[in-house]
Amino acid sequence: MPEAAPPRTDSTPAKAPAKTPARAGTLTRTAGAASAGTGGRSGLVLLTVCLCQLMVTLDASIVNIALPAMGEALGFADGALPWVVNAYALAFGGLLLLGGRIADLAGHRRALLAGLVLFGLASVLGGFARTPAQLVSARAGQGVAAAVLAPISLTLIMVTFAEGPARARAVGIWSMVTAGGSALGVLLGGLLTDLLDWRWVLFVNIPIVLVGVLLAGRSIPAVRPPRTGRLDVLGAVLGTAAMTALVYGLMETDRHPWGSARTVGTLAAAVLLGLAFLAWEARFASAPIVRLGVLRARTAWVASLVVTLIGASMLVGFYFCSLHLQNVLHYGPLAAGAAFLPFCAGTMAGSMIAGRLTARYGSRTVLTGGLLLAGLGMLWFGGLGVDSGYLEAFVGPSVVASVGVGICMVANTSMGTSGVDPREAGLVSGLLNAGRQCGGSIGLAVLSTLAVAATRHASAAGDTPLAALAAGYDRAFVVTAALLGVAALIAVVFVPGRAAAARR
Repeated sequence: MPEAAPPRTDSTPAKAPAKTPARAGTLTRTAGAASAGTGGRSGLVLLTVCLCQLMVTLDASIVNIALPAMGEALGFADGALPWVVNAYALAFGGLLLLGGRIADLAGHRRALLAGLVLFGLASVLGGFARTPAQLVSARAGQGVAAAVLAPISLTLIMVTFAEGPARARAVGIWSMVTAGGSALGVLLGGLLTDLLDWRWVLFVNIPIVLVGVLLAGRSIPAVRPPRTGRLDVLGAVLGTAAMTALVYGLMETDRHPWGSARTVGTLAAAVLLGLAFLAWEARFASAPIVRLGVLRARTAWVASLVVTLIGASMLVGFYFCSLHLQNVLHYGPLAAGAAFLPFCAGTMAGSMIAGRLTARYGSRTVLTGGLLLAGLGMLWFGGLGVDSGYLEAFVGPSVVASVGVGICMVANTSMGTSGVDPREAGLVSGLLNAGRQCGGSIGLAVLSTLAVAATRHASAAGDTPLAALAAGYDRAFVVTAALLGVAALIAVVFVPGRAAAARR
């Protein structure tokens, strides 16, 4: 994504991407223009992108607690209500890479404003929906807008702040917003649904969009997109189709079992489309939408893999915590939302200290520690039962898991964006966002299946319906803890230590 190219702070000269000389030149010229226009407005840039990222992450979770009210008001058919969530996730996950490339061609300011306006319009239409189809379509529109906004937000940080303490602080704040947005979404969704109406979980985006448009107009320089830029149409189609098929196939496993012809066929199509996409990008595309050579950098592919596991763990944790509070402990929307306050506070605390810890102990130590702490919290959640009280059984794991999530999100994002050529900023941010989103979809699909299986097993063993539900949720939490353990092992093995990083 073209924007301001900050001065490099290391002694290693930047290498232009292979096979893309025309694009590299236009990016360099665009970056210089953006740098001149940004000037001292870096604080406003950070505020703008964090506001956009907050809205994107809020809307991934804000509707969860409002789903029963939506279903009752609009008359959703059995099994159709999850599409209020799935439509957003499908459009968002499927179009992330394409959204980043479109921003390359349109320019950051134009793409950011277009994404904000589309998000606002979709929110208005969803808030006034009178049928299930209208609401699901509006949620899909929000997902399309999110696929444009999410890659831009991190890219603007990477190209506005020079690598070093300034960028580390900015990434820390952005990561705090990303990690805390989902927890805040559950809280806000409960408050709005209980105190006002479910429609306000969509209308709440309107003031955010208005403020975002005003800030973007003042802070993001209007840089003319490069005339030589072109869209890799076939690569965009293959990449979008592969991600859409993957996300769709996984989301439908609650209705079509893993071994069914429909699920196997959809996932097989996703694999074939993905292989075709990789082959086209590597061998034939003259201006690839994803330059695969960027993954030769260890930090890029390790960060993408780790954030996929973090994304799976975060979404699964919020989802099953919400279900346990409402279905087992019988909390109402307001109480269930308020129950996530410790998680919000812990995430913010972890994000705030992550930068200082990384500067002192290095990325590998801090990332590993954060992942293990988050895994410990999820394992603690695995002990929730029918008689578990909120204070003694929910607050403790919420604080431990959330502090760990805040730490590892900041450490992983900082590691993944370090040493990145400004011309690759959009690509790396797109990969990190796509990894987190697809990780959440994969994790939710797989662990929902495991939870249902555990619930059925507990029921067959004679447990009460509530106890069987709790057993299924506990299984999901334990497996989530295992995923975070795997991520910690990857960090230990592949993330370079401080001495090795200093020599690079």
